[in-house]
Amino acid sequence: MSKSLINLVEGDELGHTDWITIDQEIINQFADATKDHQWIHVDQERCEKESPFGMPIAHGLLSTALMPNAFYQLIKLNPTKQTLLNYGVDSLRFLEPVRVNDRIRYQVSLDSKTTKSTGVLYRFNTQVEIENREKPAMIGKFLMLLIQ
Repeated sequence: MSKSLINLVEGDELGHTDWITIDQEIINQFADATKDHQWIHVDQERCEKESPFGMPIAHGLLSTALMPNAFYQLIKLNPTKQTLLNYGVDSLRFLEPVRVNDRIRYQVSLDSKTTKSTGVLYRFNTQVEIENREKPAMIGKFLMLLIQ
């Protein structure tokens, strides 16, 4: 269930997103978009022989690039009155590689919010969970600016 940003207070959990399958096609599209075609992401045969994971892994920044989709699953905006802008990242750590065909989802909670002259700045604690794995793929503090 999506929540209104206006009513959020520090510590509020926004919940979990839907699961997303990170398949080789998504990894290849990201490699094309970023021009990062490192073999560990796109060369299945070489990964089977040389990678410690035995298969391709997603770019760490792919899970970061999917963050806007996660936020829009978890919050509701009035599109005629509100705009939400990516404002940056305070911290970001990649803890566990996302392997090809892993399913991931985002868990988000509100760390803090600050009123600025341009709107309200929200800092979210975010982690990317990998289905059937204990360690998260990524943890970070993401900043979003709500303009009203």
